[in-house]
Amino acid sequence: MDTAPAISLMAYVDTSAILSIAFEEPDWEFTAHRLAEFPVLLSSNLLEAEMRSAYEREGMAFDPGSISRIGWVNPPRSLGREMAEAIANGGYLKGADLWHIAAALFVDESVPGKLSFITLDVSQRVAAAKLGLET
Repeated sequence: MDTAPAISLMAYVDTSAILSIAFEEPDWEFTAHRLAEFPVLLSSNLLEAEMRSAYEREGMAFDPGSISRIGWVNPPRSLGREMAEAIANGGYLKGADLWHIAAALFVDESVPGKLSFITLDVSQRVAAAKLGLET
């Protein structure tokens, strides 16, 4: 009996993907269509801080609508276990990138099927794939 592959209904989204859409960077439409495939988008609220900082850097007023679809991941404990796993099995990541990967791993433990990880950052995408997240 063949079983169909699990379809990911949830995606953890990194700031790079949301910023590409908000600032209409090259290929932003592809990223927007990719995110539209998922009924549920999640991220750490670090994303909001990074978004607000980027808007300020660009001299633009922050648009709350740019993050309106995102559900926030707020772990009730340290993500130390997930960070250690990410470093051991995914390789070196900068601090904010490590936080996003760890938050995604935290969510991945409790979701049915595969969690997708959407980012435009190559090192993050490679680490996510090494850790078993769909990219």
